[in-house]
Amino acid sequence: MFEFRDLFQWDRFITPTIIKTFYWLVIALIALFGISGIFTGLSAMAISPFGGFIVLLSSIASIIVGVIFSRIAAEFILIVFRINEHLGAIRDQGQGQGH
Repeated sequence: MFEFRDLFQWDRFITPTIIKTFYWLVIALIALFGISGIFTGLSAMAISPFGGFIVLLSSIASIIVGVIFSRIAAEFILIVFRINEHLGAIRDQGQGQGH
């Protein structure tokens, strides 16, 4: 887990441990904005049923797309750090053989 002293040492990355927290914060923001859009669409239906329905559908679609893209972004960041770890292991393995 993340410790305060890790902020001042550069031998360990802290991003992989905190990316999950940021992911859930982004999901919460997407849900809040999505729910706001849904209520906006429902209230707009009183004025223009078709326009409100379009806002409602676009809000639901934006929630789905936002969750998917935030997951992709979080996984991409984690993959970059995992690649770094694997390359370090390959380098250490090569140095152990005397090359």
